Amino acid sequence: MKNTWEEREKAFENQYIYEQEKKQLEAMKTGEREAQIRELCKNRCPKCGEEIQASTFRGVPLDQCPSCGGIWLGPNDLKILAEKDHRTWFDNWFKQEAGE
Repeated sequence: MKNTWEEREKAFENQYIYEQEKKQLEAMKTGEREAQIRELCKNRCPKCGEEIQASTFRGVPLDQCPSCGGIWLGPNDLKILAEKDHRTWFDNWFKQEAGE
């Protein structure tokens, strides 16, 4: 025979968990959680957690991690870098593959 009190307890627990998850999802949708994460991780490498350093490559600003060597570009920085080289990455890649 099933214990009615245990089932009721489980139902309340499930309802509580459901409400908590609903609040977390709502916070994520409004960007509150993302803003908190961004503030805590500001100027830190997403891979290893070390403080990243600003540098430039071919006149384009970028962030580099001194520990793991990771590089992060802004939204348009990759496009700017690509425009500085007259050859396309496709040409460069296939010339290396062909041994030229």
